[in-house]
Amino acid sequence: MITNPILPGFHPDSSALRVGDDYYIATSTFEWWPGIDIYHSKDLVNWEWVAAPVNRESQVDLRGNYDSGSLWAPHLSYADGKFWLVYTDVKTYAPFKDTLNYVITAPDITGPWSEPHFLTASGFDPAIFHDDDGRKWFLNMLYDYRPGHQRFAGTVIQEFDPESMQLIGERKHFYKGTKLGVCEGPQILKKDGWYYLLCAAGGTGYMHAATVARARTLEGPFEDSPYTPLLTTRDEPGNPLQKSGHCCFLEIGDEWYVTQICGRPLTERGNCTLGRETGIQKIYWTSDGWPRLINDTISPDLKVPAPKIAQGVVQVTDHSERIEFEADRAAEANAPLTSVTDPAIPPSLKTLRTALVAEQDYSLTERPGWLRIHGAQSLRSQHRQTLFARRWEAYDFDAQTVLDFDPANYQQMAGLILYYDTQNWIYAYVSFDSEGTDRRIIQVLRCDHGKLDYGSDAIALEDGPVRIKVEVRRDKANFHFAQGKDMYADNALWKAVGGAQPADHISDDYVERTIQGCAFTGGMVGICSQDMDAHRSHADFQYFDYQERNK
Repeated sequence: MITNPILPGFHPDSSALRVGDDYYIATSTFEWWPGIDIYHSKDLVNWEWVAAPVNRESQVDLRGNYDSGSLWAPHLSYADGKFWLVYTDVKTYAPFKDTLNYVITAPDITGPWSEPHFLTASGFDPAIFHDDDGRKWFLNMLYDYRPGHQRFAGTVIQEFDPESMQLIGERKHFYKGTKLGVCEGPQILKKDGWYYLLCAAGGTGYMHAATVARARTLEGPFEDSPYTPLLTTRDEPGNPLQKSGHCCFLEIGDEWYVTQICGRPLTERGNCTLGRETGIQKIYWTSDGWPRLINDTISPDLKVPAPKIAQGVVQVTDHSERIEFEADRAAEANAPLTSVTDPAIPPSLKTLRTALVAEQDYSLTERPGWLRIHGAQSLRSQHRQTLFARRWEAYDFDAQTVLDFDPANYQQMAGLILYYDTQNWIYAYVSFDSEGTDRRIIQVLRCDHGKLDYGSDAIALEDGPVRIKVEVRRDKANFHFAQGKDMYADNALWKAVGGAQPADHISDDYVERTIQGCAFTGGMVGICSQDMDAHRSHADFQYFDYQERNK
C-alpha cells in the first residue's frame, strides 16, 4: 500500500507525467525560489527531487510580487523528444489579476531549460495538450473581472504553434464547468477515441473537487461524467485528506492513478500547517468509459494499493536532514544544483522570490565550515531577503542551528524562523539591546497579519556562538537556546525562550481568515539575517538540522 501524501508538506497543484518507465510530478512553488519543483519516481511510491526548471531571473522576475502570488499550477508534458513546461507568474490579486503565462522546454528533465516564451495573460492554470495528429493546444481557465460576472468563467482552448512558440487562431471558450463552480486547472487525456477533460472545481479549500468531462472532438460539446465529482471531501469533514481535488491522470503499465491536492488539518476543518500536499489515488475505467476511484466512491483513501511494479518497495516517510555547510561539497560529482546554482546548498533549502548570490548575499568560503549570511532587507520585504528555508513535512519536528553573530544595534538581527509569508512568522532572533542590558539578546518576535508582538522577554547572552532550537508539536512551537562549552553535547543545558508559540498560525487557513484574498503556501522553517541599517553585518551558521518526530 501507498500511504498518502506521497509529497508531504507544501507541494500543491501536482502535474504528473509518464515518459517511458520514468514518472514525474511538478508542483507549484509560488514566491519560493527556484520555481516549480519536479520529482521523479520509478514506482509511484517514493519520489526524489530532480529539478527546479525556473531558476534564472531571465525566465521570471518575482521581486515585488505579493504573498501567495508568483508561480501557480505548472503543467509538465513530453513530446517531440523534449519536455514542455507551462507556468503562470501571478503579479496581482484583484480586481484584474495579472496572470502572465509562459512556456519553456528542455531536452532532459534536469535541463538545460530554455528561455521563456510569453503566451497570454487571460487566466491561469495553463496546460499544453499534444494531440496525436501533431497539433498542439493551449488550455487555461478564463478570468473575468467585470462586475456581475463570475470571475472563474470556465476554460478556453487555442492552438499553439511550436515553431513560433506562440498562440495562433481563435481562442474558444469550450467548457464552463459544473455546478460545483470555480472551474480551473484544465488538462486533457486522449484515450480510446475520447478527449477527457479533467478540471479542478470548488476552489482550493474545503470545497475542493476534481471533475471529468469528455467529447469526441476538441470542439465538444463536452459531456460531464455521471460519476461527478471524480474526487472530493467537501461533504466528508472526517476524511484525513481534506481539500481534495486538482487531479492529474497517470498510467503505469495496465494500471491507472490520479495525483491530487490534499490538506491534513490539525483539527476537523482546522488549520493545515503543512499546506496543500500531493497525494495519489488508484482509479479504474468503467465499462462505459469513465474513470472512477478504485473504492467506487468519490472519497480519497489515506492508503491506496501500490502498482504491481512496486511490490516489495518500502515507502520512505521520514524526510529528516542535517545540512553541514561545507564548501568542498561543491566538488562532489553527484551534488545537485540548486536555486543559487551552488552544490553546497541542498535543493531542500529555498529562498524568497530570487536567487541569493554567492560571495554577495552569502558565503561558504569567508569562514570555512560555516554559512555566512549577509544581512539585507527586512522580513517584510517582497523584493530581496537573505533567508534560506525548507518545508515542514511533518506535524512534529525539531529544527536547530548554531549561530555566531555580533550585532551592533537593534536593526541587525539573525536567527531561526518559522515562516509563512512576509506578514506571518515566528522568529527566535539574536540582536543588540541598546535600551536595557547593552548586550546581545535573544528573543522571540511574532508577526501576525503584519502586527509585531514579542513572544518572550529579551534574554541576555554570553559572548560567543549560540545554539538555537525550535520544537514544533502540531499547533505549538517552543524555542530554546544553549551556550558555553557544553552547548554541543546531546544533553546540552537548554534554556526556554518564552512559552509555547502558536505554530498553527503558520498556515493557509489562519492567514486567510483575516485577509482579503487567498493564502496558498505552507509552513517553512529556516535561517536568516537582516540589517535594516547599512546592510553591512553578517551572521554565521554552522549547520541547519531538521528532524521529524511524529513516528
